[in-house]
Amino acid sequence: MRGTVAAALLVPLLAAGCGAGSWVSDYGKVAKGAKGATVQVEVTPGQRFSLAVPENPSVGDSWDLVAVPDTKVASFISEERESQGDAPGSGGTAYFVFNGKHPGTAEIRLYDCWRCGQDRTPATEESRRQSGEAVFQVTVRERPSSGIPGG
Repeated sequence: MRGTVAAALLVPLLAAGCGAGSWVSDYGKVAKGAKGATVQVEVTPGQRFSLAVPENPSVGDSWDLVAVPDTKVASFISEERESQGDAPGSGGTAYFVFNGKHPGTAEIRLYDCWRCGQDRTPATEESRRQSGEAVFQVTVRERPSSGIPGG
C-alpha cells in the first residue's frame, strides 16, 4: 500500500517535469543567448521553449534563473544541462525550459556568476568582470487564425 501511495504522489511530479535536474527530452524552440546579449523570443500559447546559454562549469560558469517570469505569460518547467564531451574541461549548454501561456510579454534574465562561491556573489574583481546576464525578451502571441470558420 505504501508503494502505491508513493507512486501516486510521484507520477504528477514526473509528468510536470518540475525542479532542477529533471530530465526533459523536448526543449521545444531553442533561443541561444550569451552574457551581455538580449535575444527576442516569440512563441504561441502552449508552445515549449528553451533559453540556452553556453556553460563550462570547469572554468567557473554557473548560470541561474534570476527570477521566474510572470506566470500568466510563461511557466518555468526545468533547468537542464548537456555536456559537449566526456573529457575534463569540455563545455556544454545550460537550458532553461519554459511553456508559453497567455499572450503577453516577459523579460527573463539568466545570470552567470563566474567562479562564485555558495553565497552567489563575485568575490574578486576578475569574477565581477566575467560574471554577467543574458536577457531574453519573450513575447507570447496568439496563434493566427486559419481563416476557416471553426478552424
